[in-house]
Amino acid sequence: MRSRNQQTGQRYVGILTDGAHWHAYHLRGATLNLVTSHTLATRDPDGLGLFYWLEGVLATRQHIPPTPTEIGQLLGASSTSYALDRATLADLYHENADTATVQLKRKLWADLLKSALGTQFVDDDNLFIEHTLLMNSADIIAHLVVGLDVMDMEPATLLTGQRFEQAGILGVVEQDFFDWTIEVSGGAQFVQSLARRVARFDWSHVDHDILKVLYESIIGADTRKRMGEYYTPDWLAEHIVETAVTRPLQQRTLDPACGSGTFLFHAVRRYLNAAEQAGETLDIALSQLPRQVIGVDLHPVAVALARVTYLLAIGRHRLTDPRRGPITIPVYLGDSIQWREQLDLFTEDHLKINAGHGASYLDDLLRFPQHLLDDPDHFDRLVANLANLAAKPRDKNTVPSLTALFRRMAIPSDDQPMIRETFAAMCRLHDESRNHIWSYYIRNLARPIWLAMPENRVDVLIGNPPWLSYRHMPIDMQTIFKKLSRDRGLWHGGQVATHQDLSALFVARTIQLYLNAGGSFAFVLPNAVLDRDYFAGFRSGWYDDAAEPTAVTFTETWDLRKLRPHLFLRGSCVVMGNRIPLTRHRKTAPAAEVWSGHLPQPARSWRSVAQHISRHRGDHHGKASTTTGSPYGPRFTQGATIVPRALFFVETESSGPLGLGGGRRAVRSARSSYEKFPWKDLPRLEGVVETEFIRPVLLGESVLPYRVLGARDAVVPLVGSQLFSAESPELDYYPGLADWWHRAESVWNEHRSTTRLTLIEQLDFRGKLTAQLPTPPLRLAYGKSGMHVTAAIITDPYAVIDHTLYWATITSTHEGHYLSAILNSPVITDLVRPLMSYGKDERHIDKHLWKLPIPLYDSTNPDHRLLANLGQQQHALVAKMTLDQQNFITLRRHVRTELGKHPTTADVARLVEGLVR
Repeated sequence: MRSRNQQTGQRYVGILTDGAHWHAYHLRGATLNLVTSHTLATRDPDGLGLFYWLEGVLATRQHIPPTPTEIGQLLGASSTSYALDRATLADLYHENADTATVQLKRKLWADLLKSALGTQFVDDDNLFIEHTLLMNSADIIAHLVVGLDVMDMEPATLLTGQRFEQAGILGVVEQDFFDWTIEVSGGAQFVQSLARRVARFDWSHVDHDILKVLYESIIGADTRKRMGEYYTPDWLAEHIVETAVTRPLQQRTLDPACGSGTFLFHAVRRYLNAAEQAGETLDIALSQLPRQVIGVDLHPVAVALARVTYLLAIGRHRLTDPRRGPITIPVYLGDSIQWREQLDLFTEDHLKINAGHGASYLDDLLRFPQHLLDDPDHFDRLVANLANLAAKPRDKNTVPSLTALFRRMAIPSDDQPMIRETFAAMCRLHDESRNHIWSYYIRNLARPIWLAMPENRVDVLIGNPPWLSYRHMPIDMQTIFKKLSRDRGLWHGGQVATHQDLSALFVARTIQLYLNAGGSFAFVLPNAVLDRDYFAGFRSGWYDDAAEPTAVTFTETWDLRKLRPHLFLRGSCVVMGNRIPLTRHRKTAPAAEVWSGHLPQPARSWRSVAQHISRHRGDHHGKASTTTGSPYGPRFTQGATIVPRALFFVETESSGPLGLGGGRRAVRSARSSYEKFPWKDLPRLEGVVETEFIRPVLLGESVLPYRVLGARDAVVPLVGSQLFSAESPELDYYPGLADWWHRAESVWNEHRSTTRLTLIEQLDFRGKLTAQLPTPPLRLAYGKSGMHVTAAIITDPYAVIDHTLYWATITSTHEGHYLSAILNSPVITDLVRPLMSYGKDERHIDKHLWKLPIPLYDSTNPDHRLLANLGQQQHALVAKMTLDQQNFITLRRHVRTELGKHPTTADVARLVEGLVR
């Protein structure tokens, strides 16, 4: 391999095999490294699997359709080609990470993603490498889309977009954060090898956002989940565009959080189809397109993908038509929400960008007359030409003449002096090796602020804004988010403050900044928007900002939670409306249209999906928030935060042949497969602890309908109603507990994620442990989460209740049976499910069920007495059941099945319906 590399200058892969085991190697310097392997089973060998593994190395197939399956198998993270390309790229990065250009581009990349994604973004070399691989692939795909032969092109040409500039197509491929590969030794060979793999696909006919598939194939699911990156299905984006963009030739459309460009793809197709049907010539249609359909995103990878997606939407047949004139792809890297309101970019008459780099450099101002931005295509071509001229070979410290450029681009004489000054600064930046990507910044940074000027606002806003939770924002972002939300009446505060996310503010802010009066909007949002209290300010439709109060009316909403499979890891909806005059504002909202059904797989076009969806009008917005709720709500509280489990929960160890004497037990940490990092990787604690401090703890898994399973043991420093801390002098009287607690606290201090809480403060967070003391004789508890509400009476006065349960004191067994009958009834689960917090399923019950009008038990009410009696009968039925050692989910299902057969169940359902409907 070393010899072949030296002879040809190309990258080679070595395969070693005995026919059953296949190993692929690459050279890292002088070392041969194993990258990926494949093994054929002795029985029933998977020949197709070996074929795909080999194809990833050999790259011999041609004209492959770019379907999600083929992309995943041949380019995705599980493919051989990905493993080889990523390994080579990682070597290139680590060999050149200290060079100035790589350091700068990596820093700019990290800064932008921190702004876009908050604390969910992890500044990690591996992610930068994955993004570089993805973006180099996207740049190559862009060339293939228009029919260029990438195998006959120089790598630098592929990543800088020179052929697009020559063809009069700007804003597709340009110098950005990820073209460092062509600036380091060995990078050109890497790009050539990558181009060979990507060129196998036929990119001439694509009918959806295929770049989204490529992104999800390369960037791991765990990374995407952590960063909250989930893209809208094509069929949904297509239908939203059809519904919201009713006059595509007259309406200007903006997606202010465009991601990989799914909404842009369908908006572009809708505009071009309408133009063709209206008899518009191709050159006129394409010249108007950049003004009609625009995208902005703060994620540099998303922007680059969206630009290629925009090209795919236009289609090769239009791009290669000789009648086509120059065109700019109007997808910009920018801050749509304008966190810091950088209005200082614009003075009264011009745009200015400071390209200075630290205290050691002069402030280099890049300035342009503001009116030039009115024509995006013309402005972008001007900036591109200036950047190219500044980079051409010339004597250092000389500035080329711009006379020919001014004549060719018809630049007014009044604008020329300012542009000459800017060009001189660009030349100086290039001479000092500081040019980097300032031209990229010029055309991107200003666009959102320019769009916010009243004369430049759009007619339709569409998209899927970021769903970034307040608790995942960095501190400085939280501060600005809170201020912007309060200014617009969106901040709710209180205990639900951490549940608030960026989506509501993003929509309100972009409507305020970019939408014309009378314009319409359609956004995919968390389903909590429909009925959660902390979205009440958004639902009001009145965003009372002092600078520009804004009013909207909501015209249509689609509740998407009941579609299967789930579209996202959180429940979603679509909210549509119009910006209206302040004088016409009314606090009204339409009832949500509930969508249900099982989606076909793959589900791409709206036509293929529509027939599988049932749509019916649901309850009015905010119903859950405006009901009086139940008087039981304040009585129920969440159990204690007994986490991390490894420091508290224990199992008994053998005490040896001599035993330990009375009142002491040998214990060690009880481990579970559900533990999280870093606790799951830590060694067990072991010790001998006084038995009075080993308390039974009831978890969510301890409760079945009407019945409590065995509790788990945990070390809890409680004596009576007193909770000991490490500093408590009484702890010295109990050496076993003291030893355990001091070691547990040491582990906690070393690995905790917050420095605010000591271990004892964590255990008694918000007083949820001491609130249980002294323990009442009768309690009722129900599970915090689950597909069904599950409740039971607790009679053990010694048991501690964990945070996975909610509990309340009950005055009598009659009240307990009454509440058990209500909560365990399937009627309650059906009623509370629309009110629940949304995860993968509606599992987070919490206190949402008390939004239902469940009345207090009244012994004089015959229906209440009858419910208590029926609950007692069902309790007796479950108590007699023989339960094996199956997991609690299976046991709950078994109990519900048996209850469903019991004659009392129908009576319970009828009575509960009468109480809470």
